[in-house]
Amino acid sequence: MVKHQIVALGGGGFSNDPEAPDGRILDQLVLDATGKAHPRICFIGTASGDAESYAVKFFRAFSGRAESHDLNLFDRPRHPGLREFILGMDAVYVGGGSTLNLLAVWRAHGLDEILVEAWHAGVVLAGMSAGMVCWFEWPVTDSFHDGSLRAIPGLGLLPGSACAHFADPMRRRTYPALVASGLAPGHAAEDGVALVFEGTSLREAVTSAPGAHAYRVDGEALHEVPTRLLA
Repeated sequence: MVKHQIVALGGGGFSNDPEAPDGRILDQLVLDATGKAHPRICFIGTASGDAESYAVKFFRAFSGRAESHDLNLFDRPRHPGLREFILGMDAVYVGGGSTLNLLAVWRAHGLDEILVEAWHAGVVLAGMSAGMVCWFEWPVTDSFHDGSLRAIPGLGLLPGSACAHFADPMRRRTYPALVASGLAPGHAAEDGVALVFEGTSLREAVTSAPGAHAYRVDGEALHEVPTRLLA
């Protein structure tokens, strides 16, 4: 039976320090979700403008643990076999940055539709920050020029809205207010927390950082999601 899995990280993982034990533990969730000992995984760094330094961190973090690849959609890209390339992966890992730019570039290249197809085919979708929220119907992002937190249309694989980096005071204040004002209820995760979905249902929340939390946000109410501590 094909599993439809998404591992959505509120922040952390390899992006800060590829060698940090807590990040490696969290990133291992993505690899384990594939069910393979040495899976094929692709890093998609669109949200950071395909920053080379970010891709280097990815390759350092996953060296020896997976067959690692990356996808560059900037600098006049040429990907005639893009669909086949993505569908040939066991997992994709989307980095952080501008959610607004990420979704715009994906749609321009048709990558949004390819990733939806990949999810249906059983490719594990994962990511942190922008790579967490993009899978939802309504990701919230501060990618706008004025720095305000707003909801934008996402890929819609997961229902409702989502917010990363939820320990940030501005996000913790503004996201519940947006939901109270009519935005669809959703999920929020602090750095070091991953939300693991099977199909469209949250299977569990896990963390590599003691004291980090995940929440279900319904209006002004925050409902803490039980979080399993990884060792």
